[in-house]
Amino acid sequence: MSTSRKPRSLKRWMKFKYTQLMRAPGGASFVALGFAIGMAVEMFTLPTYGLAFFLIFPLIYWLRASFAGALIGFVVGKIIFIPVAFINSKVGGWVLPEKMQIHVPLAPDWVDHILLMNLKLIVGGIIDGIILGALFYFPVKMMIQYVANKRKEKRKLRRSSDVELDVKPDIKPITE
Repeated sequence: MSTSRKPRSLKRWMKFKYTQLMRAPGGASFVALGFAIGMAVEMFTLPTYGLAFFLIFPLIYWLRASFAGALIGFVVGKIIFIPVAFINSKVGGWVLPEKMQIHVPLAPDWVDHILLMNLKLIVGGIIDGIILGALFYFPVKMMIQYVANKRKEKRKLRRSSDVELDVKPDIKPITE
């Protein structure tokens, strides 16, 4: 007869993961750098058909950043990608030569047009991703530091109140 454990709720699991992230050993900059990397890489993942995702792993390793932070940044990047994709295309168009053409032999013209649009999205996405990553780094770092400081204050307050409760009155022995 085996006893089955009740599965933990998703809410409890997410709270646990949030706590782990907030208490990451590398501190706020460790997690914020991971977030920035995830955000930057997401900006050019779609036009590379998802292959840019694999760029996260070496970047996390080389820059010593948080993988969990990178995944959260990647997800946030997915949420904001659609409005930013238009900007990526414009920035890519400004950077690439005006008369640039791509021609794939034996392919219809629409394939050349799609490849040129993807190239604009990739180039613009790299530039915008680096800018967005840098812009998001500081607010994320400050938010994590704020949460950590708030936690320290709460613990300090709790410890001081526990010490006050544990104080025992001075009892002197009766001597005759």
